Amino acid sequence: MTPIQRLLGRAFIGAHLALYRATGGRIGGTMGSLRVLLLTTTGRRSGQPRTVPLVYFEDGDRLVVIGSKGGDPRDPLWWENLKATPVAMIQIGSETRRVRARLASPDERERLWPRIKRGNAFYAGYERKTSREIPVVLLEPEPARQGSGQETPVRR
Repeated sequence: MTPIQRLLGRAFIGAHLALYRATGGRIGGTMGSLRVLLLTTTGRRSGQPRTVPLVYFEDGDRLVVIGSKGGDPRDPLWWENLKATPVAMIQIGSETRRVRARLASPDERERLWPRIKRGNAFYAGYERKTSREIPVVLLEPEPARQGSGQETPVRR
């Protein structure tokens, strides 16, 4: 990726985050028929909050996000951050919630991956493009800390 592409990508994501937050997800909450959440992780090196928009799928009371990074040979930074600190925040629409992330087990991945590829055909292309196994990440509800102001559950 060239420096110009990185700069444009960052600008696009920054605009997406700003619009999503300002409109409670009315703008930026979907990409076509796919739903988008905002995931805020803790930077593994900086300790600072890092937020990215991600397409998600539901699996019972859990949410599923995919570490495709467009088929890049490296995992996305948000997944590296979650491996270091698995508790994160998500925003869907105007609602926020604490979650705990974990990699899907082999059985869970085997069940979910075909469904995910049917839901977003780009993932099949990303899978062909990379030699790494694309992470299927489960975001499970994490009880809010008392008095944290984070008790609002996400409404779907």
